[in-house]
Amino acid sequence: MYARRRHVYFLMMGGCLVLFVSAWAFVRLWSVPAAIAMCFVAMVIPPVAAMVANRRGPEDRWWDDPSGDPESDEWWDELDGKKRRRPDEHRD
Repeated sequence: MYARRRHVYFLMMGGCLVLFVSAWAFVRLWSVPAAIAMCFVAMVIPPVAAMVANRRGPEDRWWDDPSGDPESDEWWDELDGKKRRRPDEHRD
């Protein structure tokens, strides 16, 4: 999944560059408003490409998934309030 997102990101960024360069290299000779419109479209592509590239896939590990270290996972769960302290435990 990561490779597919990366390919989509590079395709979108490549399209952004093609739009921007062609707008001011060729299109402006025939229509400046069309070149400006192409630049506005190119301006919207990078944030969308970043969202696509950083989107979490269904099989991706996320920041709150267990790390595999039981002691660390228990500590983080306690900090996040997912697990209550036993009444006989004392805070340090």
